[in-house]
Amino acid sequence: MSHNTFGHLFRMTTFGESHGPAIGCVVDGCPPGIRLDAADIQRDLDRRKPGQSRFTTQRREADEVRILSGVFEDDRTGGQVTTGTPIALLIENTDQRSRDYAEIRDKYRPGHADFTYQMKYGVRDYRGGGRSSARETAARVAAGAVARKVLAGATIRAALVQMGPHKVDRSRWDWDEVERNPFFCPDASAAAQWADYLDSVRKAGSSTGAVIEVVAAGVMPGLGAPIYGKLDQDLASAMMSINAVKGVEIGDGFAAAALSGEENADEMYRNRNQTAFRSNHAGGILGGISTGQDIIVRFAVKPTSSILSPRHTVTREGEETDIVTKGRHDPCVGIRAVPVGEAMMALVLADHLLRHRAQVG
Repeated sequence: MSHNTFGHLFRMTTFGESHGPAIGCVVDGCPPGIRLDAADIQRDLDRRKPGQSRFTTQRREADEVRILSGVFEDDRTGGQVTTGTPIALLIENTDQRSRDYAEIRDKYRPGHADFTYQMKYGVRDYRGGGRSSARETAARVAAGAVARKVLAGATIRAALVQMGPHKVDRSRWDWDEVERNPFFCPDASAAAQWADYLDSVRKAGSSTGAVIEVVAAGVMPGLGAPIYGKLDQDLASAMMSINAVKGVEIGDGFAAAALSGEENADEMYRNRNQTAFRSNHAGGILGGISTGQDIIVRFAVKPTSSILSPRHTVTREGEETDIVTKGRHDPCVGIRAVPVGEAMMALVLADHLLRHRAQVG
């Protein structure tokens, strides 16, 4: 299996399977001299890990990260700093229940990658999907924490803005509220409504989708390059690489199609001898290059495919049958995709920052 590496100058390669002994990543291209210890990474992993509320999978993983290489003690500060060599990060799997998948080892789960992996490779790990499992995203979050250290001065935050058909009220948007509820929701009223809604979905053995919005503030203008190195191009690729993502938009995205040219144009003016914008329909990117405004990306996550409701499928031998996916699954996988979206934003921006320095100094 190829294509396990993401990025150009700041590169992340992930490894491992859902029910293997461990998952992890190697981060290559991180500049030297950056303060980094396990606690910096653990903070982000703790926001993604499972089993933190009744609204996520009850798989109990500590997701404790170990830094295996790429750091060394700094005599000046007494802390660890990056050395410029590859940073290897390891996260052990400690709560696998492979027996939950024994009954479906020869059946293809609708909505999952079972069929396509079998067709491509002729072999697949049926235990939780193996490499196709969202468990792999823990490694991305770990790598994203390193990328955040490279992006000193930039702030990357994400929030769940829609669950199923229910959207947040943007007039009540509060970033502080994101960390006060189990949905990463910026609207306290919406979060209360979602709790009742997701309880009903979960008790019915079903699932629902979601939309996540990622915002990067404090990003310098000039990141990105025409024609095939556009910043929004790489952000779209990054978000689409996340499990279960089916759509990505930048700025106003698809809503821009309903606007007039006058409405959509982000007018410019001079403010304290600097160029400023009166709006941000473009999501902080023009011509594939950052403007210095907030970079805004949204992505849509489909409903979790593992549900208790019987679905029609076929076996590896081509026989028609029914399937029920047992085990511990997220009724809304979009919840834990919030820190993953932040990580992918950080990885893209760190890569483009280094690419920008390499080209223009």
